[in-house]
Amino acid sequence: MYRTGGRGRLLWRPREVNDGTARGGEKMAAPVEVCHVACCANRVGGGVVSWGQRGVLAFGSCCDVILYEPAARRVVAVFRGHTDRVNCVRWVRRRDGAVETQLISGGSDKQLILWEWNGMGTWNIQLAKSIPLKGHTEAVCAVDAVYQSDESDLNLLVASAASDSTVRIWSWQGSEVKCLQILQFGNGFVMDVCLSFLPGSNVPILACGGDDCKINLFIQQDGQFQKTLILPGHEDCIRSIEWAVCGEDLFLASCAQDCLIRIWKVCTKLKQFPETEDDSIRLKENVFTVKDTVTTYAITLESVLAGHENWVYAVHWQPSFFKDGSMQQPMRILSASMDKTVILWAPDEESGVWLEEVRVGEVGGNTLGFFDCQFSPDGSMIVAHAFHGALHLWKQTAVNKKEWTPEVMISGHFNSVEDVKWDPEGEFIISVGSDQTTRLFAPWKRKHETEVTWHEIARPQVHGYDMRCLAMIGRFQFVSGADEKVLRVFRAPKNFVENFSNITGIPMGKLRYHQSPGLPEGATVPALGLSNKAVFEGDMAIQPVEDEETFNTISNQYPEIHFQPLILTEPPPEDHLLQHTLWPEIQKLYGHGYEIFCVACNNSNTVIASACKASKKEHAAIILWSTTSWKKLQSLSFHNLTVTQLAFSPNDKLLLAVSRDRNWSLWKKQDSSESGPVFCCCAYTDKTTAVHNRIIWSCDWTPDSKYFITGSRDKKVVIWGQCDLSGTTEWNMLDSVKPCSTVLDAGDSVTAVSISHVLTPDGRYIVAVGLECGKINLHTWKQSGQEPALADWTKCVEMDNSYVWISFYCSQSHALAVKRLCWRHHEGRAGHYDQNSSKWLQLASCGADHCVKIFNVNKFAL
Repeated sequence: MYRTGGRGRLLWRPREVNDGTARGGEKMAAPVEVCHVACCANRVGGGVVSWGQRGVLAFGSCCDVILYEPAARRVVAVFRGHTDRVNCVRWVRRRDGAVETQLISGGSDKQLILWEWNGMGTWNIQLAKSIPLKGHTEAVCAVDAVYQSDESDLNLLVASAASDSTVRIWSWQGSEVKCLQILQFGNGFVMDVCLSFLPGSNVPILACGGDDCKINLFIQQDGQFQKTLILPGHEDCIRSIEWAVCGEDLFLASCAQDCLIRIWKVCTKLKQFPETEDDSIRLKENVFTVKDTVTTYAITLESVLAGHENWVYAVHWQPSFFKDGSMQQPMRILSASMDKTVILWAPDEESGVWLEEVRVGEVGGNTLGFFDCQFSPDGSMIVAHAFHGALHLWKQTAVNKKEWTPEVMISGHFNSVEDVKWDPEGEFIISVGSDQTTRLFAPWKRKHETEVTWHEIARPQVHGYDMRCLAMIGRFQFVSGADEKVLRVFRAPKNFVENFSNITGIPMGKLRYHQSPGLPEGATVPALGLSNKAVFEGDMAIQPVEDEETFNTISNQYPEIHFQPLILTEPPPEDHLLQHTLWPEIQKLYGHGYEIFCVACNNSNTVIASACKASKKEHAAIILWSTTSWKKLQSLSFHNLTVTQLAFSPNDKLLLAVSRDRNWSLWKKQDSSESGPVFCCCAYTDKTTAVHNRIIWSCDWTPDSKYFITGSRDKKVVIWGQCDLSGTTEWNMLDSVKPCSTVLDAGDSVTAVSISHVLTPDGRYIVAVGLECGKINLHTWKQSGQEPALADWTKCVEMDNSYVWISFYCSQSHALAVKRLCWRHHEGRAGHYDQNSSKWLQLASCGADHCVKIFNVNKFAL
């Protein structure tokens, strides 16, 4: 048995396996590796994204803190400690510009966590410890931290703001963490905080911006922060503030919902304005004196930047760097706004007036602007956090410094992911989520490189309802269900298949899909519409057409406008995914009375089965559809409440349904009629024969169609069989299908089960079990005798919240409930064609934590 546990280590116990990789207690290869994590940043303002000096981007995703390296295009660590949404993340920057070893985060669980790790290299991040800071009574919305001395990493000053209308000051010295002070703001809310030091001193200064349109400055005197000055000027809530040290001066940038950015300058009074006797115009200055240093400082408004047309949510200085024995601060500012733009500002070299240098952003699409933005450490890249959680990345070109091009970036769902499926050939996965999107992920095979990384390469469906389920109908076609009464069928356009071939390295000849006649080039959604309409080559890109007559009319009227398909050789950036990767909708299936809940397709791709939410037997019926005529074939009525999952047996002779009524039903395929196959109920459980006493959430079949598995909220997993159809009728099959295994106690509510189509070397079935707590367990099972035996089950891997160094340092499990598990039907890893690939299996999972994960499982280590 294997179990991941501890910090940065793998706990293991070898078991005899056929390939002899573990003999006499020798350590084997890790049985499970995390191949890919797809996620995005949380949809909150207040700084949930932070870019560190080592080039690693930290951001909050659901309850986790993700560390992602844009240069390598992959996640390098996942830290878990929060029990609710992460709202703010901040690297603790060193005053000498060295790489950081500490990160602080705050969340809706009312606590902050200070993360510290060992290892200075990008690929060697191993968590040493995490320290919780508890005291706030509401969600933490902003945080900042500074080292109080250059020599020690253990003398840290932290400021945090929360929805309880307080700002707390924390101190970490050695191993002691304590709250030094609580600043009360009455009925107001502080939306951002930032710490620095007064020019030429080690006296901390704290800036707080909130909903009163003012910036409150606090200076530490006699060990306590005292309100020293209030900076008015903004006319709406202040969203972001940040300090920057430039030589002997201190600059403060602030932005607000009044669409403006203000830059303030702090310097010693003696340097500010020498007394003159003339009547020259001088800037108004706010003066204060610090007792501890007996120094007078002056604050003046340096500039007001107007360029955005909507709320400005974030403003950040380009990071300082160490050069010629001192820290150098570039005078460049980055701002993000709800007007869908990010602007890079810099002062004119001659006049010193701050001007817009570069403007990037989103054009079109169903978006609402940006929450945040960040510079890379060297200022050559910028990242923006969009309203829907997506991260946009732009890189400065080497030839033209004023030209910025979009780059490949991590992406994923921004709400619960409800379902995930492999395509029949095992070359990509498709997922659907409550964020109303369907996303397609595939491996990127670079030419002349061995490394393969996974990326989102298409967004086939952007809907107006929360998505619930999907099923593949062949290689490039799927059916999806959402919180509506309609099933929608989608087929890949020609442009996608060409780009898929270029990105994955699979020749077009092997795909054979592009040869189908009449394929559209792409798809688009009309204004106020929900259906993806096909766009053919030569069509107007702004208007889809449905028939040749309309196409000819448009072509004659607008001969200069044509649809131009984009050929890609690498995964598309976010702005391309938003608009240019839709799949045409080819069919709608009407028949259900309530919202669709589950859908399945048989392995020959001829029949679809679907079910909707139901509280009565008449609505809980399963509907069968033909994939050739798209007509309703049959309605199967048995269950009294919602059918939660459907599964066809691999030989297509049986259909299994599990329900909220705590029972399952088995439907046998009869001789086909003129309209299509007919199914009749051949086995089921009821109040007297049921094993489960709570909702059955999930089910699946063994690859030989002899057994099926059920998993329930009652924490039980049961294997049933044998479903041998030879010489049986529906009546004697009712008696023959019974539990073939002992009840497996999973320890928590079972929300997902899946059985691999590939067996272990010794012929055991490989079973994956997903739990409501987010844990995933791998078991093997093989019937040893006529009666069920506990020894038939073997627990191989327990993927929990413990940290382990595998392909990267992370918590393997999901943070919230596992929604679906799906094994790749073939041996090997998608995108890999090496000799060792056959020892691997791949498991895809999705969860309520907004994540889609792909695991590599070593079948010889189970």
